[in-house]
Amino acid sequence: MKITTKGRYAIHLLYDLALHGGDGQPVSVKEMATRQEISVKYTEQIISILNKAGYVASSRGHQGGYRLTRPLEEYVIGDILRLTEGSLAPVECLASDENPCPKQQKCATIVLWEKVDAAIRDVVDHVTLADLVAWQQ
Repeated sequence: MKITTKGRYAIHLLYDLALHGGDGQPVSVKEMATRQEISVKYTEQIISILNKAGYVASSRGHQGGYRLTRPLEEYVIGDILRLTEGSLAPVECLASDENPCPKQQKCATIVLWEKVDAAIRDVVDHVTLADLVAWQQ
């Protein structure tokens, strides 16, 4: 499993909002893009995904921008990654609730992949944006 720039940048942008918009003040896309060294266009694409999912809210106008919509503890990294990446499963046969693989009953490696999947979920589903902020301080 490899996390793409979309997933990584989504976390970076939310982290940026946590640090620079913590008082409820909107932060502009340009400010976030500059601080995180991401193009404005790509930042807009990712923020749009986060906005549609309700992770951020926008305000228009000269002082407009984006702000977080909930407490930092409610931003679970696993949820953010699933929103931007889709499944986090290390192999396709674990990507959905039903394993469509015809070799499932004879697969010698399925237990390995299930353990890898559980380990990934154990980390990303137990880390929040609040943890990232605390780790950095």
